[in-house]
Amino acid sequence: MSTSANKIVWITGASSGIGEALAHAYARQGAKVILSARRREELERVQKEIGEAQCYVLPLDLVEPATFEAKTAEAIGVFGHIDVMVHNGGISQRSWVLETPIEVHRRIMEVDFFGYVGLTRALLPHFQDRKSGHFVVISSVMGKIGTPMRSAYAAAKHALHGFFDCLRAEVWKDNILVTIICPGYIVTNVTINALTASGEKLGKDGKNNKGGYPADKTADQILAAVSAKKYEVFVGRKLGLEHISLYVKRFFPTVLKNIAKNQIPE
Repeated sequence: MSTSANKIVWITGASSGIGEALAHAYARQGAKVILSARRREELERVQKEIGEAQCYVLPLDLVEPATFEAKTAEAIGVFGHIDVMVHNGGISQRSWVLETPIEVHRRIMEVDFFGYVGLTRALLPHFQDRKSGHFVVISSVMGKIGTPMRSAYAAAKHALHGFFDCLRAEVWKDNILVTIICPGYIVTNVTINALTASGEKLGKDGKNNKGGYPADKTADQILAAVSAKKYEVFVGRKLGLEHISLYVKRFFPTVLKNIAKNQIPE
């Protein structure tokens, strides 16, 4: 039997991309899933594909922290408890630091960092009461490196590593686990939806993203990492440029910095 069978999994950003693929992957393994994102109609589409008996639609906006306590209570009440919280919702960026107003930097941080922190704090007492729980945090290779036109996005992802590493060190005695996932280029709408300096969506895809690893196969890699209780893991195309960059950063950091500063942004 799968380690995900009969688990209750709450997924943010479940209306598309990795989140949608994870919802299907968990459901195939016998889990029940709670689907959260802003777009109810897209969540209902995913629910219809999976089956209404196996999943629940819970619209949620990560920039509305005042709603988190009520949303968390509703999520817990759906199936009686939560076993796994998958933090996946987020937005990327394509803009230069100098041209990007502070409001855009704050918006990205609000969604990609503070939204995760707020939901974690709302759900943590439930995990502690049950002496069980697993936070799965979808970060990025950009949580480990830095390239042009990704400053706020990379900052938010770097911050996730610091926050959740600290959380792991605090709650392990309560049998609460933390797995940080670092995807490389995955075939999703993340580039299309990335914010520009104006705060508007970029509206087009990049060649690296279009040539990336399939979301469904990425979901399988994530489930394997969660099942193995990994602390942190790369997912995506093995030995692709983004994967190799992690090793270059570790062993030859100056080389990577020189490569990054000469990279032509998509």
